[in-house]
Amino acid sequence: MPTKKPTPKVQLPDRDDGGSVVLERLTQRTKPPQMFQVLMLNDDFTPMEFVVVVLQEFFSKDREQATQIMLQIHLDGKGVCGVYSKDIAATKVDQVLDAARKAGHPLQCVAEPIE
Repeated sequence: MPTKKPTPKVQLPDRDDGGSVVLERLTQRTKPPQMFQVLMLNDDFTPMEFVVVVLQEFFSKDREQATQIMLQIHLDGKGVCGVYSKDIAATKVDQVLDAARKAGHPLQCVAEPIE
């Protein structure tokens, strides 16, 4: 039968001899995620009413807000529909483009990062 060796005991010092190392916790701040604005672009073929409906359905705008954004798109060539994280903005763009294609409209929608 093999003999079991005794495990050595570690001697801990009773007092601090000044040679201890103290680690300081540095507070790390994470940057907020990059935000993207979803823009609709003006064209001469998509009906204004369709744009209003899309703004209400996909961007949760009430009728008045949707109409104001639609007019901005019409007058300025583009309008901000909302500001979202990258993935949500991409999903919103896809939803708008899909709805426009199904309705037979050439409406364009893009997401661009906010500086």
